[in-house]
Formats: sequence, C-alpha cells, structure tokens
Amino acid sequence: MNFLLIFAFLFFIGSCLGWCLELLFRRFVSANNPQRKWINPGFLVGPYLPLYGFGLWGMFVISCCIMNFAADNIYLNVIMVFVIMSVTMTVIEYIAGLIFIKGMKVKLWDYSSEKFNVKGIICPKFTAIWGLLGTGYYFTVNTHVIDWVIWLSQHLAFSFFIGMFFGVFIIDLSYSLQLSAKIRSFAAEKELVIRYEELKDFIREQREELEEKRRFLLAFQTESPFREQLEKFIESSVERQKQKLEEAEEAIKKVKDEVKSRLAGEDDDNQRNH
Repeated sequence: MNFLLIFAFLFFIGSCLGWCLELLFRRFVSANNPQRKWINPGFLVGPYLPLYGFGLWGMFVISCCIMNFAADNIYLNVIMVFVIMSVTMTVIEYIAGLIFIKGMKVKLWDYSSEKFNVKGIICPKFTAIWGLLGTGYYFTVNTHVIDWVIWLSQHLAFSFFIGMFFGVFIIDLSYSLQLSAKIRSFAAEKELVIRYEELKDFIREQREELEEKRRFLLAFQTESPFREQLEKFIESSVERQKQKLEEAEEAIKKVKDEVKSRLAGEDDDNQRNH
C-alpha cells in the first residue's frame, strides 16, 4: 500500500485520539485546570492534535523496527521499548516546542515548574510518561494498528474520508496560522513569548465576565479586537507576576523574622545559663 496513505491514515487516527486523550486529561487530571472545565486543547480549532498524529506514526514505524530485534527475554524487551519510545517521543515534543517558541513566539505547553526541565519544553517526568504510553502502545495497541492498516488496504474507499479530514485540517491550519501571525507580531513587538494556554484561559475568563457567548472551538474569538485582548493579557500577566513577587518577599520577610526571633530566644537562654 502507498506509504503516504499509511502516514495519512495514522496521522488522522493519532491526531483525533490524541485530542480525546488531552481533552480528558485537562478536564479530570491537570492541576492547571482547578475549575475542571472542558478545555479545547492544542493550537488548532478542530478536534485533532498533530503532535499525536506524528507521535503515532513514529511509534508505528519504531514498533515495526523493534519487532525485528526483539529478544527472547520479556523484561529486556520492555526496557528496550521503554527507552526507545521515551527518547523518540521526547525528541518529537522538543522539536515541536522549539518550532512554536522560535518561529511563532508561542509556548503551547509549559513544564517550567517541573524539575530538571529544558526550556520548559521537555522534562524527565513527561519523558517517563511518554515512555509508559509508548510501551503500553507497543504491547497492547500496535497489533490493532497493524490490523487497521491491513483493513485500510482492503477498503481504499475509506481514503475518501481521510481526504475530507485533511481538507478540513488544512482550512483549520490556515485560520490558526493567521491567528498565530497576529500573536507572533505582538510578541515580537513586546519582546516576549506568549503562553498559549494562559492566553486562552484569560480570554475565556474575560468572556465570562462580559457574559459573552461561550466558545469551545473558537476560543480566541471575542466581541472586542484581538489585539486589545492581547494587551489586557500582558497587563494581567504583569500584575500576577508583581503579586507573586510581593507574596515571595512577604514570605521571605516572615522567615527572616522567625529566624531573628529564634536567635534572640537562643541568646536569652545562653545568657541565663551563664
């Protein structure tokens, strides 16, 4: 079967399933969503995440290669698959993160709060998570994916629906790139990088305050000009940073006062003992 068709099929399946996975993760697990609201994840408008599409394609190719080098020892196979999947998915995530930060001045995800992170794009915690997901895929899902590919080779008429998917995807990509061009221009002017999810949350909060219509898909569409929303977002971010700084200074002052009080108490005890 045509290699390009296989890639298109896997990209279609991975993007859609990955979107569902992220949607549920953000709704029920993510600490960045304490209100437990439904959030449309990702850069695009529609229900698909290209990162997972490339990820599924990569895992499928790697799995096919690993099968040729599988050892008889199951534990050795698990370790080998875990390491290879971890490295591969982390590299894909790192490249995707750099493309958006360097090329579009946008940070789609932020691991800055995680230990040993690299530029807030990758970190050991999520490398391990990718490894677990990749290992789970190899031992439980990959055989089904192979069956899907075989099924597609026997039902090429389904490629019509794949074509429809990519038609909608290209329109969505065009719209999202136009939006990102506005964000990139604004970010370059202000010499900063926009945290995409924070901007999305801010606009959602603004819309709720103004009692505008809620939008799950068109998250950035508001009744006021988009640049005005960006300006407000920056002002809000600066205020939040000032507040965090003041809270940190207050906490440091409190610790200093406690230390001084404790030292003074120890001096008094020493003087009494002498």
